[in-house]
Amino acid sequence: MTKSELIAKLAANNPDLYYRDVERLVNTIFDKIIEALENGDRVELRGFGAFSVRHHDARIGRNPRTGEAVEVASKKVPFFKMGKGMQERLNR
Repeated sequence: MTKSELIAKLAANNPDLYYRDVERLVNTIFDKIIEALENGDRVELRGFGAFSVRHHDARIGRNPRTGEAVEVASKKVPFFKMGKGMQERLNR
């Protein structure tokens, strides 16, 4: 499901709300999640899962084409851990 499909489905399920208001709500939620992750915070949505940031240290990698050693810079990557409620629903 894409973001636009999510917005369309929410708008269809809530006919009393304008499409643009639903779009603004979804964008605000995503923006706040991203903002929290940028600040190094953890975002937990009960029954769905938790988003956090993991730090990967700098390392020496290999170019798969040439086998040449290359430096890979340290970076932060988003991480999602599925909640128990979602896992139970997916594994019925």
